[in-house]
Amino acid sequence: MFAIAKVITLFLIFHFSILPRIIADGTETQTNLHFYFHDLPGGSNPTAIRVAAASVTSTSPTGFGATVMIDDPLTAEPNVSSALVGRAQGLYALASRDEGGHLLMAMNLVFMDQENNGSTLAVLGRNNVFDPIREMPVIGGSGKFRYARGYIHAKTITFDQTTGNAVVEYNVTVFHQGQGSA
Repeated sequence: MFAIAKVITLFLIFHFSILPRIIADGTETQTNLHFYFHDLPGGSNPTAIRVAAASVTSTSPTGFGATVMIDDPLTAEPNVSSALVGRAQGLYALASRDEGGHLLMAMNLVFMDQENNGSTLAVLGRNNVFDPIREMPVIGGSGKFRYARGYIHAKTITFDQTTGNAVVEYNVTVFHQGQGSA
């Protein structure tokens, strides 16, 4: 038992003394990104598809339990035909029984543009789609965005109530280790 406690103590000492030095030694970079997220559940080529529902989803006024898998385009401009920056791949779920529009977002932003090609940002958090501007946490990344942490400010530009298609402006601020390549 004493040996396990000693190993845990050494791990914590290493973690809390070395890791902050890695981040604070001047190699940390702030990057600001701007692009448009296109959630397209409607039409002949959807990029968002419902993959699960709870037994109460169909009778819930909020759609509670519905889960949607996404492979949504990220573009440079609000038009979906504009330059492709990357893709949002993951899922979102309607996570509130009592309040509509509260999503749990779990997705990777996978960049394909020349500057960030192959790098990713991991997003996990709440998205209240009815707020004019909402904030979601960036909890990690890879490639150029290794050790990323930060936030996204999201603002809905258009939403079609018939198809469910939406265009959302993303302003992303992340801090990450260095300018490493993807």
